[in-house]
Amino acid sequence: MRDVIVLGSTGSIGTQALDVIRANPDRFRVVGLSAGRNRELAEAQAAEFGVSEVAYGAADAVKLIESVKADVILNGITGAVGLEPTLAALATGSTLALANKESLIIGGSLVTSAAAPGQIVPVDSEHSAIAQSLLAGTHTEVAKLVLTASGGPFRGFTRDQLATVTPEQASKHPTWNMGSVITTNSSTLVNKGLEVIEAHLLFDIPFDRIEVTVHPQSVIHSLVEFVDGSTIAQCSPPDMHLPIALGLDWPNRIPGATTPVDWSKAHEWTFAPLDEDVFGAIRLARQVGIAGATFPAVYNAANEVAVEAFTAGTIGFLDIVDTIERVVGEHTAPASVTLESVLDADAWARTAAMKFLSK
Repeated sequence: MRDVIVLGSTGSIGTQALDVIRANPDRFRVVGLSAGRNRELAEAQAAEFGVSEVAYGAADAVKLIESVKADVILNGITGAVGLEPTLAALATGSTLALANKESLIIGGSLVTSAAAPGQIVPVDSEHSAIAQSLLAGTHTEVAKLVLTASGGPFRGFTRDQLATVTPEQASKHPTWNMGSVITTNSSTLVNKGLEVIEAHLLFDIPFDRIEVTVHPQSVIHSLVEFVDGSTIAQCSPPDMHLPIALGLDWPNRIPGATTPVDWSKAHEWTFAPLDEDVFGAIRLARQVGIAGATFPAVYNAANEVAVEAFTAGTIGFLDIVDTIERVVGEHTAPASVTLESVLDADAWARTAAMKFLSK
């Protein structure tokens, strides 16, 4: 039996995590919940799972983590506000099932140095797939990591076509059912850029050995190529219940976590190179990842501001990545990376992005 705290319990990851826990009462017990603004749902979840209190907001989530003992802490919070809960979770020694990729990306060495070996278990489907595939060989035998991308709803579009994209179009993903912010990030491929940085930090593989391939069917979730020419892939229908279940009970597999591929039917799984001239977010992510320091925090913060403006209808789709590039180009990294300097860079980037967009 594993005691679990679910952060971001009312969001897409959180509600699916509770699905897994609900279906496996012999494996998991919920001992804490944190949520954002959806108090009605959070209170219903607390009543169902017998949780006495719910933490609201990131600051209260940290207090919850520090006061309630858990075997596993699932961080399903969206955005940079998940950084301090991630650091607090690592300080407890609990397993961190990490869906809040932003906290790892902006925290960088702050997070990786705070984590014991194996303490962070990735929940992103791509990084879960890589973690599973890496079991086939040693670290020194890895030639490259290959992240798959569905290509989002605008796969094959030109920049001219992207210029007229609406928020409604960007919020509809062709294969995944996710929150609106993550879905928009997937349509710009900013999400995939963040995942490239995340893969580097999680698996200690250089950026020049991390590739992205477009796989529209979203069945092969990522691949690992080894030095002997063998490539190991993890495949399953697009359903986040599987990587969540693995994150909660790693390295154990939970029977029936998802429906497997139906091998009695014909399937076509295709792959294509990514057009980085049209979707520049990944090229830019590699640049900020290599620069390190607080540049990834600036990339993420500028994106969050730009996505909010795009969703509100005040800027165009192409302005999102253009804004990120402009703000990153104006950033000067501090002499050292601390929690304070990361948070300062995050705040600076948000202000800089808003100033740029106001013009």
